Amino acid sequence: MTATAADVAAVVVEYRSGGHLGDCLASLRATGVGERIVVDNASCARQEATARRADPELRWVDAGGNVGYGRAANLGASRSGRRYLLVCNPDVVVDPGAVDALVARLEADAGLGLVGPLVCNPDGSVYPSARTFPDLVDAVGHGVLGLVRPGNRFTARYRMLDWDHRRPARVDWVSGACLLARRQAWDDVGGFDPAYFMYLEDVDLCWRAARAGWEVGFEPAAAVTHVQGVSAGRHPYRMLAAHHRSLWRFACRSTTGPRRLALPVVAAGLVGRVAVAAAAHRVSPGSARQAVRSEPGPPAR
Repeated sequence: MTATAADVAAVVVEYRSGGHLGDCLASLRATGVGERIVVDNASCARQEATARRADPELRWVDAGGNVGYGRAANLGASRSGRRYLLVCNPDVVVDPGAVDALVARLEADAGLGLVGPLVCNPDGSVYPSARTFPDLVDAVGHGVLGLVRPGNRFTARYRMLDWDHRRPARVDWVSGACLLARRQAWDDVGGFDPAYFMYLEDVDLCWRAARAGWEVGFEPAAAVTHVQGVSAGRHPYRMLAAHHRSLWRFACRSTTGPRRLALPVVAAGLVGRVAVAAAAHRVSPGSARQAVRSEPGPPAR
């Protein structure tokens, strides 16, 4: 029997997203997702009531505090036994038919463990959510130049800016803002690594899935709109620190052989980049979010 959106459990990690959560849940219900699970990472007291107005059938799971994105997503996933898991941010709105398109892609390709949709910004532009694992040269070049010259060749290769994001493909990794996982693949790798409080847990998940023999897909027939940074923008300096800690963790995990000799240089570069981004944010509030969105690539090769 062919699977559909009804065979999907959607796990939404909530942290003070305001009215966006209701829009997210309404879109998931409209697209036919069989189960909606919200994991509460210490949001405001009124948020559950607001969410239930949008989706009276949701399952609300209290994480007991702000336990981080990956750990909360794992908690939500453990509450369902459905064949597919859709993990998404609360500021994502899913287009009609998007989940069915993601399920169809996994059903058609047994080698795929994870698949991500086309992610659009609120203005309709395409956010480059499908990316490569950059080599050390591209990672350093992107990290250094990404803040001042977003179109540089290192960033273009890492973010696949010259690639047509309107065609399906197998890719290295897709954004955890919204992705569909095959339950078997999710269980094979144990879900997200809870050691990442926030950021890079999606890169790490796809990297470990590849090591376990699973491929990662990108499916533009499924589209979502992502507001970006609704919760993280409340704490820009914490956001910067968490992001760069996660980059360092993944660099240490994924860098092997002689390339590990370059890790001290990577560490120094990350410290310097945090300082520059924090100083820029003082001058121009909002640049911290841009620093994270430019994402210095993890040296995974």
